[in-house]
Amino acid sequence: MRLNELTIAQAAAGLKKREFSSVELTHSCLDRIDARNESIHAFISVNESAIDSAKAADEMLKGGNVHPLTGIPFGVKDAICTKDTRSTGAATILDNYVPPFDATVIRRLRDRGAVIVGKQNCDAFGHGASNENSMYGAVHNPHNEKKVAGGSSGGSAAAVADNQCIFSIAEDTGGSIRQPASLCGVVGLRPSYGRNSRYGIMPMASSLDTVGPITKTVEDAALLMEVMAGQDLKDATTVPDSVDEYSKFLDRPIQGMRVGVPKEYFEHHGIDSEVLTCIRTQLKRLQEMGCELVDISLAHTKYAIPVYYIIVPSEDSSNLARLDGIRYGVRAEADSLYDVYALSRAHGFPSEVKRRIMIGTYALSAGYFDAYYRKAQRVRTLIKQDFETVFENQVDIVVTPTSPFPAFDLGAKADPLSMYLADVFVSPASLAGVPALSVPAGTTTDGLPIGLQIIGPRLSEGIILNVGHQLTAN
Repeated sequence: MRLNELTIAQAAAGLKKREFSSVELTHSCLDRIDARNESIHAFISVNESAIDSAKAADEMLKGGNVHPLTGIPFGVKDAICTKDTRSTGAATILDNYVPPFDATVIRRLRDRGAVIVGKQNCDAFGHGASNENSMYGAVHNPHNEKKVAGGSSGGSAAAVADNQCIFSIAEDTGGSIRQPASLCGVVGLRPSYGRNSRYGIMPMASSLDTVGPITKTVEDAALLMEVMAGQDLKDATTVPDSVDEYSKFLDRPIQGMRVGVPKEYFEHHGIDSEVLTCIRTQLKRLQEMGCELVDISLAHTKYAIPVYYIIVPSEDSSNLARLDGIRYGVRAEADSLYDVYALSRAHGFPSEVKRRIMIGTYALSAGYFDAYYRKAQRVRTLIKQDFETVFENQVDIVVTPTSPFPAFDLGAKADPLSMYLADVFVSPASLAGVPALSVPAGTTTDGLPIGLQIIGPRLSEGIILNVGHQLTAN
């Protein structure tokens, strides 16, 4: 096995035993990026100081200052700020933006000696479900380069699946970690809203945005959450609840656990037959492990996509107002202030970003606020209450497909509506603010990955990681 193919746990054990150095491990990932990035296009930027960071990590290891993440190379979605490293959000309006600070979650990883190898491609500002809306080109699926990698964190998922880094840190608003993790055959965790700090994350929809890991194993995701999670005084939405040692949850028996099977997900008319068969097989495995399958209904699931695509563009239109070509980023030359704004945004935003700004501005306008945004928030509350009711009275977790279909062809979903429907199974948990984990569940006859989604009550990351580990490690 090549060094870049290791998991966090395996790499940490090798570094501790001095079987190889962080410099060698980092070189292995950089070599893979160099060999594959032209075809996969997972990275926008490669960190020129990665080897220097690896050398510093090796010094930490020599001094006995050992943490499981010390010396481990990782990639970061380009919509997450990294100090002194270009962070574009995959939009040319920020092509020259170099943040003077780290996002909190990135700082916590760097403090443990983890090594950033580069910034990963994504749909611009997280707007998309296929990673075809990046202004730096689409990401290709490592399992079939004619297919999409998923979005918006497609570069992060593809990089892990292709062993270009040991793990990735990405952002999930309506499924942007879980859906590409499913399509690329890796593990992706969306934590509860408020569990991880959003400070330094380029905001898309502030009431839904979360940041989490994409990894090769559930064990790796647990190790990362132990470091990433926790209250941050720079983000008032983070919760003060203590952070569990999630890695100690993994081997707990799941016998007797009640598993909810929501009919709205399994009777969806757009679900692929191979996906349905695969997930039902995994449900039988859970039953064999001693779990009880419980048929449930999440009645307002059908409204999740309409609600999501009112709330998100509305919050988008507000958040993206700061990008005007004046204070930072790329500025268009023009004769008037208005033209500077207009031309900077015209050249710096792709069409999907412009579309969402216009939709959001319309939904928030005086004549339509009550009819659209306020009503969407009310239905969002009903979706949240659906989850609260089943978790309080019926089940411990909910299991669903992550995506209704495997990776599709690049360019196959040209109209926005069909692309929006790709998030139909991941957006409800986002709207409810509950944690959700996507794990590999199998493959299609064409060898394309299929993902299974495990949803838990708020702040139950330990439980869903436990179930995910039992499914994938046994």
